[in-house]
Amino acid sequence: MLTITTASASISPPTTPNLQLINRRHLLLLTSLSLSSFSVSDSVATARGLLQMPPPRLTNRYFLVRAGESQYESLGIINTNPVAKTSVDSGLSDKGRNQTLKSALELKAMGACERNCWIWPSITQRAYQAAEIIAAVNGVSRSYIVPEYSFLDARGLGAYEGKELEAISQVYESDSISSTIKPPPIDDGTPNESVADVFVRVTQLMSILETQYSEDTVIIVSPDSDNLTILQAGLVGLDLRRHSELSFGPGEVRYVDPSSIPTYKQPASAVYKCLNPPNCN
Repeated sequence: MLTITTASASISPPTTPNLQLINRRHLLLLTSLSLSSFSVSDSVATARGLLQMPPPRLTNRYFLVRAGESQYESLGIINTNPVAKTSVDSGLSDKGRNQTLKSALELKAMGACERNCWIWPSITQRAYQAAEIIAAVNGVSRSYIVPEYSFLDARGLGAYEGKELEAISQVYESDSISSTIKPPPIDDGTPNESVADVFVRVTQLMSILETQYSEDTVIIVSPDSDNLTILQAGLVGLDLRRHSELSFGPGEVRYVDPSSIPTYKQPASAVYKCLNPPNCN
């Protein structure tokens, strides 16, 4: 409840128009100050929508899935320009469909959708195709597929666009130095995103999911590995510079356990904690 406290003894009945004007201004000032105080405290109290990383707890159960191999990946080419994300060439290759089918069966074996589930894929062609396969295998209605239009875009690799897939290792070398280093820019519309840039948008995604759902199961389907490795690093408190050590292969499924990191993915160095991502440098 908003209350406005005034000292009634200090505001006597107006005897002249000027005094009435002063008292009105005084009342407006008090009202403005009270509203300002209320607004600040109220916004702090309700600022639960932005997820803190690493989170103390998660209200939902999450599975992370990388879509199977894309047509571009089958040719060994880097393709991260969002302009092409809905094109047929960004869709699953034949091998990618088989990888995704295995993912869907793995999710079924894990009981991911026994009590129903929500599937959140990137609108990128291969990720959405993967979501449809997952839904069909697990008996999930298409109405439970929620396409994500920007937060799950493949990481923009700038001037590496169109190069051979092996060139990604150069990006990861820079990532290991600082989470704020961006790939070189390019003028074809492909973003050049740092690890910190991707961290911001996957955190925004998790904030939406944690606000929108409660005690539900959510399957996040990404077109690439970096979205998922950076997200998982943030969730478990890993140094974001080491995100690539958590790499997802095409079609890989991983259950999110924010309290631990998969043993087979433990970084070589014991120094990997980051309690205030993306400030891990």
